[in-house]
Amino acid sequence: MLAIQDDIDLAFIVVPRKHVAKVIEECGIKGVRGIVVITAGFKEIGKTGVEEEKRLLQSVRRHGMRMVGPNCMGIINTHPSWKMNGTFAGKEPDRGRVGFMSQSGAIGAVLLSYAAKVGLGFSMFVSVGNKADVSANDLLEYWETDPDTDVILLYMESFGNPRKFVPIARRITKQKPIVAVKSGRTVQGARAASSHTGAMADNETVADALFEQTGVLRVTSVRSQFDVAKALAAGYLPEGDRIGIVTNAGGPGILLTDAIIQQGLRLAEFEKKTVEALRGSLPEEASLVNPVDIIASAGAKSYAFALDKVAQDANVDAMIVVFVPPLMIDLDEVIRSILEIRRRTDKPILSCIMGTIEGAEGTIDLDRHRVPNYSFPDSAAHSMAMLVKYAAWKRKPGGKLPAFDVHRKKAEKIILQAAASGGGWLAPADAREVLTAYGIDVVPSAVARGVPEAVRRARKFGYPVVKKVVSPDVIHKTDVG
Repeated sequence: MLAIQDDIDLAFIVVPRKHVAKVIEECGIKGVRGIVVITAGFKEIGKTGVEEEKRLLQSVRRHGMRMVGPNCMGIINTHPSWKMNGTFAGKEPDRGRVGFMSQSGAIGAVLLSYAAKVGLGFSMFVSVGNKADVSANDLLEYWETDPDTDVILLYMESFGNPRKFVPIARRITKQKPIVAVKSGRTVQGARAASSHTGAMADNETVADALFEQTGVLRVTSVRSQFDVAKALAAGYLPEGDRIGIVTNAGGPGILLTDAIIQQGLRLAEFEKKTVEALRGSLPEEASLVNPVDIIASAGAKSYAFALDKVAQDANVDAMIVVFVPPLMIDLDEVIRSILEIRRRTDKPILSCIMGTIEGAEGTIDLDRHRVPNYSFPDSAAHSMAMLVKYAAWKRKPGGKLPAFDVHRKKAEKIILQAAASGGGWLAPADAREVLTAYGIDVVPSAVARGVPEAVRRARKFGYPVVKKVVSPDVIHKTDVG
């Protein structure tokens, strides 16, 4: 490293683990500002690796550098002025407006390949690996003001600093959507995550609550993440949850209807003038109520007409169009008719061209012209539900964080006394005192010694009441039957 004559802005470190520390130190001496450590074998392997990773970070901090990794796949920037693929992924992503952070290099590589097939482009991709220095929080703050990033995707195995994540995510999701996959949902999965990137297992209930309170859209699979990302990247949000459907086949229309209702959305009830307009131009066999079934013989003109009337209906907030290509109907013409309606309305339109593979020739034009396309109705319905959920979050008032009158010294005294006595669980009375010291309301309680006193106390409080055990030897009343 020191033998290189030119200035170095960014260094990618792909050397055996035993040499990484030396190379990082030379980067610092050389004046390198950023490093990406691809090499693995640190925190994820256990205690020895944890200590080695700490030493790497100390060197990075001492020289004022920033580090991505270790144990990562690298970074990609698709901006034409400084385009760079610093990964070992086999497929380079298309230029787009999605920022993607992955804690797993392998998952990232697969998704980059899949994204290219379905027409989803990225502004940046960052594989953070063990997140020793640069974390999801850092990337979120960067993408918050990045003019080239409209949607943010996170594949996470752990939260680095939840306390910092909450205010950052709440602020960003009011402007840009964040879609997250949080793996390690099961005990076995959390154990695997720990051995993969050294991630600490997070309580799933806490993770769900954290995402819900910050407006982050959580999905359970990377496939769903990309489905939702396509819908959000189109840039249209619905005013409500009333969905209009246009289809050329009854079965898929029924499947989509079921999926919409199961997702908590509603079928729009068309205005009378919409039904009358449809009746005047569609075949007698067509279904004029939602979902509109224009029958299999319908071509591009029928689709354009029906979609246009549904789009103009004041009771419709968003639309999903289903097309099962018959032999005698030109798919490309139908796609052009859908794109024509896209140009006429600001309402979200999702499409479901069945019998074709996502990203197939022809259907890719829908994705690239802001009509996200799906192969199956349930995928379209789930993506629409996420659009509705995010739109509702953006409309929701920001709220205020309460300020508590905290008596820290009082709480500290109780905890120090308990620690001096051997630690363990706080006595109920002490726990109540700690909570009240931090301004947290607690329900009234009293200690009763015997049944008659318990009955008198309960009558004074008013029912219902809860009976608990107060004993330094009993933590849960179920422990003693």
